[in-house]
Amino acid sequence: MRKVLIANRGEIACRIIRTCQERGWKSVAVYSEADRMMPFVEMADEAICIGPPPVAKSYLNQEAILGAAKRTQADALHPGYGFLSENAQFAKRVQEAGIRWIGPEPEVIQLMGDKVTARATMSQAGVPIAPGTGALASLEEACQAAAEIGYPVMIKASAGGGGIGMQVCPNEEALRQSYASIQTKARAYFGDAAVYIEKWVSPARHIEVQIAADADGQVIHLFERDCSVQRRNQKVIEESLAPTLDVTIRKRMYQAAVAAAQAVRYTGVGTVEFLLGSDGEFYFLEMNTRLQVEHPVTEMITGLDLVAMQCDLACGVVLALKQEDVSVQGHAIEWRIYAEDPVTFYPSPGMITVFEPPTGEGIRVDAGVKEGTMVSPYYDPLLAKLIVSGSNREEALAKSHQALEAFKVEGIKTNLPLLRRLAQEPMFTSGKYDTQIISQLK
Repeated sequence: MRKVLIANRGEIACRIIRTCQERGWKSVAVYSEADRMMPFVEMADEAICIGPPPVAKSYLNQEAILGAAKRTQADALHPGYGFLSENAQFAKRVQEAGIRWIGPEPEVIQLMGDKVTARATMSQAGVPIAPGTGALASLEEACQAAAEIGYPVMIKASAGGGGIGMQVCPNEEALRQSYASIQTKARAYFGDAAVYIEKWVSPARHIEVQIAADADGQVIHLFERDCSVQRRNQKVIEESLAPTLDVTIRKRMYQAAVAAAQAVRYTGVGTVEFLLGSDGEFYFLEMNTRLQVEHPVTEMITGLDLVAMQCDLACGVVLALKQEDVSVQGHAIEWRIYAEDPVTFYPSPGMITVFEPPTGEGIRVDAGVKEGTMVSPYYDPLLAKLIVSGSNREEALAKSHQALEAFKVEGIKTNLPLLRRLAQEPMFTSGKYDTQIISQLK
């Protein structure tokens, strides 16, 4: 591997470029007209404009991205997360163009991208799944199935992800009101109107297990992350290891995650997500066939570079690590800094006039912006990730509180006030929280 094109933007593009620099690989950034002055464009060895700001004309423009890869003679492509990272058709086109796809095989992406098919596959592999349905043919079928499963239920887009295309329905009236709108959203966002129903598990914790697998069939887990602090079904804080998690449940989750990867002959770095109910039962939620936003907390507690591991596995390198070689070193917490109103969660685009991230031992900031950056309304409002590690959770929390207080962003609204509050919120500091924590704040 000599030159890697990053088919993404913002902080994850910067993150991938750093690994390229450490490995001695050249990097190619692609950018929209709105991102011309973004830090990731400046960091890359080469940069190609791929179109106007709307994602359909730039970061989802397969022809433009493939054209940029060919023009720059990139021999590998890293999709980051979001955008085309879980698009099986795009992965296949990259491979057909003679470019190495840094991710699992397109067939695996396709299999796990369809949530209905993924549920069936996991069930056959012995991985616990929540009571639910296959793809629904009609509203009446949905109502009948929901009555049999028992309310509340969640209606979900089969091709969905990222918290988009899902709605909790406490009763039949709510299901009837939501059915058509979720179908419409599913078609608009994912090009597939198929929907299904799952039993809504609440209260619940959102726990995910990081795995790595090679082409020889070896699979290891890299422990778990608790991603339960969410707003609009999207993550805000992640930490590893998951606090107060029962040891027996933890081991069962590791076994289930490894079994899930083996069932689909997974290769590369991936994540198996679970919902853990208050009764101690957990259920398969989805498998992310890409790098996760929250991968840095795993890097902090294991000392591994997951991007480098992704690249090695994509090149056919056999895992050098056995399960017993990977150990936990302390505790890490990631705080996502968004350009958004901390109360309404509405995006807050504009010019960043001050951007002063904290520094110090055990503090890492993965940022996609700097002072003077114009935050665009076209893309996800994630500005940066503050990752803090300590010898234990108490130390990581104390450092987090200080780091969040020191983090200065001016010119736009951010969610820093919310994060500072959560850092001292007893529900969070106790480690006994679930996915409803933000909605329960007074």
